[in-house]
Amino acid sequence: MKRSLAARYCLLCLGLLIMSFGVAFSIKAGLGTSPISSLPFVLSRFTPLTVGNATTAMNAFLVLLQILLLRKRFQPIQLMQLPVAILFGRLTDLSVWITDGIVCSGYATQWVFCIIGILLVGIGVSFEVTANVVTLAGEGMVLAICSVFPLKFGNVKISFDVTLVLIASLLSILFVGRLEGVREGTVAAALCVGLIAKQVNRPMARFAQRCLA
Repeated sequence: MKRSLAARYCLLCLGLLIMSFGVAFSIKAGLGTSPISSLPFVLSRFTPLTVGNATTAMNAFLVLLQILLLRKRFQPIQLMQLPVAILFGRLTDLSVWITDGIVCSGYATQWVFCIIGILLVGIGVSFEVTANVVTLAGEGMVLAICSVFPLKFGNVKISFDVTLVLIASLLSILFVGRLEGVREGTVAAALCVGLIAKQVNRPMARFAQRCLA
């Protein structure tokens, strides 16, 4: 049992690492990040925060919102979202640093990088879902809303992502003076990340039965 749990946490960490490189490639592409990363990216453009630190801060705020929303129904185990958020933030900054020297020139190349980013995020999400140990703060917030209000997960997830993108767009225009972090790549990520994760979930489910049971 302990070995299985350790394997699950290792799989979660690997998923976070893959996702962090997905975020880094999306940033390098310059066509907009995924909805969940749009706000941290914009915050990094007009504050001293790095993208990773902004990601950690946003996720910590989402955990606080979950506590306020759920109150007594908030499960203490969900506080594990905080160290996961810190780790993901650190990995994101590391991935951005590693990819910093990569040159991306031309619109076609931007799309290549954007697609790589979307693929990596989708694969990372699948790893995180397969690990099944800790819910990430964004997903945890959606689940918290669904547990309080009679709403479907899919509808809340779409509304949540749209809200993040709208806030990111508004802050970008107000404090940066132009729209950054939200472009056609953001739409592509919103449409494709879930589809990619579902495809990867199939072989990952077989892997979980063999190695994580």
